Amino acid sequence: MESKLLISNLIQKIRLLTVKQKEPYLLFRSILGFYPRDIEIYKQALRHKSLSLRSEDGMLLNNERLEFLGDAVLNVLVADILFKQFETENEDFLSKTRSKIVQRNSLNKIAMDLGLDKLIVTSTPVELPHHSIYGNALEALIGAIYIDQGYRRCKLFLEKKILEIYVDIERVANTDVNFKSKLIEWSQHEKASLLFNTQELQKLEKTTSKFKASALLNGISIGEGEGSSKKEAQQEAAKVALSYIDDSPEEIKALLESQVAGNPES
Repeated sequence: MESKLLISNLIQKIRLLTVKQKEPYLLFRSILGFYPRDIEIYKQALRHKSLSLRSEDGMLLNNERLEFLGDAVLNVLVADILFKQFETENEDFLSKTRSKIVQRNSLNKIAMDLGLDKLIVTSTPVELPHHSIYGNALEALIGAIYIDQGYRRCKLFLEKKILEIYVDIERVANTDVNFKSKLIEWSQHEKASLLFNTQELQKLEKTTSKFKASALLNGISIGEGEGSSKKEAQQEAAKVALSYIDDSPEEIKALLESQVAGNPES
């Protein structure tokens, strides 16, 4: 496989000699580890919808469709890697580990470490640290690699350029992410009122209960989750809420301004 990739890179390097504008190819080569075939799809991966272009047939060109594809490809790639690395672990372990690797905050940070924050074309002001534009661009880039180079090259990029450098899989797998604590910390920083409303659902068996929790920001639910305990349900609700905070900054801003902040539940 490595010999095929070397030959492919050599061919692309030879083709580059006939290209007038070499800078974009060299730039992406430094990020990806290989030369793109179709440079335009990589440029599109870094174009936010706020500065969409219109194609000859009238379609808006931005990175949203590539982000959709890249999100799916990323989940499959990570699942593939974890399945082979942790041969004796069950589905629940693999699912939780994948979730921790592809969570939005992690993708945002990796995208910045790769330098994508300096390359994204957008007219939208980006407020750090809670903004998904960087992670979305990384997913779009993975979608572009998949279209341009295929599954194997995509997996190699993930392994060599992301996981080996920025992610300690063993540590991540054995670290519990406390989403509730993160959400409480965020609400305290924003001086917002945060409460968890938890209810016991109908018992599935005589000894088994199920709980449903809602994370309420200034009285409005921004995340719901279920679990076999109150703690698990609240963790799931907080996880959904954090994702909503990342993906919907304008709605969150409106909620923060809607009421006088109270004290979050500890």
